[in-house]
Amino acid sequence: QVQLVESGGGFVQPGGSLRLSCAASSNDFSFSTVRWHRQAPGKQRELVASITDGGRTTYVDNVKGRFTISIDNTQNTVYLQMNNVKPEDAAVYYCNADGSFHFTDPVSAQERSRYLELWGRGTLVTVSS
Repeated sequence: QVQLVESGGGFVQPGGSLRLSCAASSNDFSFSTVRWHRQAPGKQRELVASITDGGRTTYVDNVKGRFTISIDNTQNTVYLQMNNVKPEDAAVYYCNADGSFHFTDPVSAQERSRYLELWGRGTLVTVSS
């Protein structure tokens, strides 16, 4: 089964930068839309940014101009570049993707695809001076 694996979280000082990665564990999975969410302690999960396979991006207002979401289809990986990080950016960041999982039917030997929506386990971003 394909999984999403996040990495890149850690400690960052206010004003610093961090790059989060979200990689699909199988090249048989094709991204359609990928989203980064975050959840700070005591707060609801918030959609931070999204990107489609066509490259269309959206951002929540409080990260516009500071965060950039991008996709590398050759690596089946989505990135969230976080610049000018603020204390309020501290949270667990989750990657969420929907897309197609391509496989060969074991009975008919035909190529098939199945829609999947996946979530990663999250990566912690701590902002501290």
